Amino acid sequence: MTSDVRPDEDGAASPPGRRRPPGDRVALRGDLRAALPDAGAAVGVTALVFALLWARMDSGASDTVAVMPFMDDPGTYWMYLLSQAFGWSALLWAWGTVMLGLLLSGPRPARLPVSRQVLERWHRTTSLTTTALMFAHALMFAAELVRYETEVDWAERLWVAFADTFVPGWYDSGTGRIAIPIGQGALYLAIPLGLLFYVRHRIGASTWRRLHRFVIVVYVLSVWHTLLYGTNVWYGEWPRTVLWLLQLPVAVLLLLRLLRPARRAERLGPPGGGAARPGWWVRAAGRVAVAAVVVGLVVVAVSGRDGGRDRPVHPPATAPHAQETD
Repeated sequence: MTSDVRPDEDGAASPPGRRRPPGDRVALRGDLRAALPDAGAAVGVTALVFALLWARMDSGASDTVAVMPFMDDPGTYWMYLLSQAFGWSALLWAWGTVMLGLLLSGPRPARLPVSRQVLERWHRTTSLTTTALMFAHALMFAAELVRYETEVDWAERLWVAFADTFVPGWYDSGTGRIAIPIGQGALYLAIPLGLLFYVRHRIGASTWRRLHRFVIVVYVLSVWHTLLYGTNVWYGEWPRTVLWLLQLPVAVLLLLRLLRPARRAERLGPPGGGAARPGWWVRAAGRVAVAAVVVGLVVVAVSGRDGGRDRPVHPPATAPHAQETD
């Protein structure tokens, strides 16, 4: 959701008459270097979330333990806790990078705390960090499955963990049969969509813009995955309500971006005739749909009906799934 102006590595926009450096590989390397402080902050936040989840599990106050009582030992299930921590950091960074992208591609504020070029660079670096956090979330989940599958040899354990984590439709237990493929879809879309910026000179800026709009789908899938599978927001209580509320500014900015896009060519004028008419109605329907989402989020927050489960009096004591055997 960045604009058409491509910043130099130091954040300054290239003058119109200046030939840009030939190789977007240089730009990617520059963004990777620029992302190091951002990634360091993400690791710090992940460590704090991990410590909080550990303390709650150790004290018996963890919602994860309420869902799966057998997971009452943080020393045993620390990799699962770390997977959760990476997941929450990934969602936080995804929220931030989407907000930046919508801010850059929607109505331009009269004043910005920093230059537009710096905001664009932040958008790119936070996107790279988000993808890395998503992969770390999946990798630690796979590591926990390797530890869990003790009934088979190491080769089988590695395969089962890989397939359950990265092969769509393979995980066959409970809510994960739906939630895990949704999360996989978010990861597998995030990687190419995040990297397409660095090859847009090959595919064309127009094609890149059309594809980059699907970044919002990655974010929606990530939130959906969390609401379905995040045991910390499993029940219909305030943490789940807060997660819903955080989506309200995203939806509002998306609506403003559609109603008043920064690019003049994307603005919705009066309906045209002929072949342009179907496209006009599709874009108009998109604006109506996003407006409905904004209203729906407000209704969810006010009514408290957020799809959360009721906390059971006698929680289940089942394992995530039966262990594989030869």
